[in-house]
Amino acid sequence: MNVEPSVQKKLLELAGVDAELTRIAHRRTALPEQQEVARLTTERNAYKDAAVAVEISIDDLDRDIRKLETEVDAVRKREDRDRGMLTSGTVAAKQLSEIQHELGSLERRRGVLEDELLAIMEQREATVADHDHAGARLSKADEDLADAQRLRDEALADLDVAQQRCDTQRSGLVGLFPDELLAVYDKQRSAHGVGAALLQARRCGACRIEIDRGEMQRIAKAAPNAIVRCPECAAIMVRTKESGL
Repeated sequence: MNVEPSVQKKLLELAGVDAELTRIAHRRTALPEQQEVARLTTERNAYKDAAVAVEISIDDLDRDIRKLETEVDAVRKREDRDRGMLTSGTVAAKQLSEIQHELGSLERRRGVLEDELLAIMEQREATVADHDHAGARLSKADEDLADAQRLRDEALADLDVAQQRCDTQRSGLVGLFPDELLAVYDKQRSAHGVGAALLQARRCGACRIEIDRGEMQRIAKAAPNAIVRCPECAAIMVRTKESGL
């Protein structure tokens, strides 16, 4: 295949654009801003789970408080009933002793229940403080995540602009090359990442391997419009004054 040297040199521009497109694609998959969003999302979800766990604890404590309050109220009502019977003057002496004994038991039972109720209410107060702290951490995590998402979106927008610029440049370049040359270039690029590169002195710009003297002598004898490929990586090697031929 023979292609004018000036057209071959344009391959270096195309290779430069394609290298930039490769870098853009890689940056999309390893965007630091996206990694920060992922990290903060995990952190935010952990804070959310902690806040929900505290909310569940508060609900459980509220249920226990309601249960104890109901029990205390029931004991008080029995105490009031017994005191009413004691003051009514209509209770027999034997029953009077039983009522007094029951009243003492009720008072002790109420004391135990009220102590339990006080302990749970104090526990609830501490848990509410934990909930407020968890809520503050969650709010801060939400703010940090929103900021990170904004930075991520800005970075992606910059990449979109860069890719659009490269796509436009590439579209303007590909029409300069014969279909056969472009097919060879694209196949090589798909297989090895670089389709064409500068032959600089004795080194291939694609694989960076130094070419032996015998091969360099063969290349030096090739016509200027001949397509020369690297004997190591098969990339199209573009010859310029830097090639030292």
